[in-house]
Amino acid sequence: LSICNKLCYAIGGAPNQVAGSAAAFFLQIYLLDIAHITPFHASLVLFIGKASGAVTDPVAGFFISKSRWTKIGRLMPWMLACTPFVVVSYFFMWYPSPFVSGRVAWYLTFYCLFQALTTLFQVPYSALTMFLSTDQKERDSATAYRMTMEVLGTLIGAALQGQIVASAHVSHHCTVNPPVNTTDSWHDAPSFPDPSDPLSHQVIYMIAAGVIGGVYLLGVVILFLGVKEKDDPYALNSDRAIPFCKGLGLTMKHGPYVKFTASFLLISTAVQLEQNNFVLFCTHAADLRNHFQYLVVTILVSAAVSIPFWQKFLQRFGKKCAACGISWMIPFAVMLVTIPNLILAYFVAFVSGLSIAASLLLPWSMLPDVVDNFRLQNPHGKGHETIFYSSYVFFTKISAGIGLGISAAGLEFTGYKPGICRQSDDVILTLKILIGAVPAILILVGLFILLFYPITEEIRKETKFALEVLR
Repeated sequence: LSICNKLCYAIGGAPNQVAGSAAAFFLQIYLLDIAHITPFHASLVLFIGKASGAVTDPVAGFFISKSRWTKIGRLMPWMLACTPFVVVSYFFMWYPSPFVSGRVAWYLTFYCLFQALTTLFQVPYSALTMFLSTDQKERDSATAYRMTMEVLGTLIGAALQGQIVASAHVSHHCTVNPPVNTTDSWHDAPSFPDPSDPLSHQVIYMIAAGVIGGVYLLGVVILFLGVKEKDDPYALNSDRAIPFCKGLGLTMKHGPYVKFTASFLLISTAVQLEQNNFVLFCTHAADLRNHFQYLVVTILVSAAVSIPFWQKFLQRFGKKCAACGISWMIPFAVMLVTIPNLILAYFVAFVSGLSIAASLLLPWSMLPDVVDNFRLQNPHGKGHETIFYSSYVFFTKISAGIGLGISAAGLEFTGYKPGICRQSDDVILTLKILIGAVPAILILVGLFILLFYPITEEIRKETKFALEVLR
């Protein structure tokens, strides 16, 4: 694979992360403070939306596994066909509902559509790794390029969205020093904008959605022009595609895959909780409402520049050893919760970025090893790649949806009030738990499960050699 091939492949996945990052960091606070829906309804939107995307994963895997090979490959047509619909659904997800009484249904509908359509893109795109090359080092290198660009995409999404919509979450009367004897009227004073303002907060969010939609289209064009999908040149004509349902059953019995999935679905849920509640935490619990967009950028710049470091680290010390870097964010997140200091916040953001980079790179670097291990045990079957990738994304989305739904429901239970300058102590405590304690527990349990993951560097090399002999 040439550097150009790897770059084009990596750029193709960046737009999905641009849009996903903007939604992860800002959708919850948009629903609460701009769309003015209750935390309970916001939790329904987030959970059902994630669940719809998760349900689409095995469905997408089923139909893609039955697709015939075309002149541009088997996976590429899916990505090209769904992209325009992804852009439209993403824009309307941030479009103000024209129905006052049906606004929850409006946001739920378009968020579900966006999640389902991005799945139709993400499943073939992630499975495309297996069709770039049969060489493990080439695939690992392409994955490192991809993760670097996806983190940059996450950075671009959060930075674009953050810079465009920052004014929608800064209220001058909330930033002035309140009197010593804070009254209930100041405590409950709404920070909504003057509705007569021609550039309302909803328009600002629509501008951001339009910009990110343009990035989406550009990335897919580069992917199509720069990547050629290749079937396994060593596959025998007698090999038969594994039926989807049978293949799904086999993956659920495959020990390395079960341990791998259980570990990273907990870790990814922890990262999702951090992303979705970070802006709320900075705004309401840490008195950093004027800095949240810069803290988000710090996290993502740190993650982007550290991807090459983690790639070198896992090549030298092994992939399981590199997983220890994911735990770095735990002590610093706890420090931020207990000591919400501005300088400490930037330091925590930097260290968290290092950990997030490891959590993003490792699963997509380890999953091809699991697929190769399965291929060795089932030498005359093919078409299992999309089954592995779609089921993995399914489980991570379901776990993230449950986590996000519970977190939003927790805010509802503790009395979150949209638009007020200062939330109650119960809400602030809930945000601290969602940023500190819950992710820490999930990461520790996930890393403990990963200790039992059986594919070490020695086994990975033996599998590679055995596949070469088989071919």
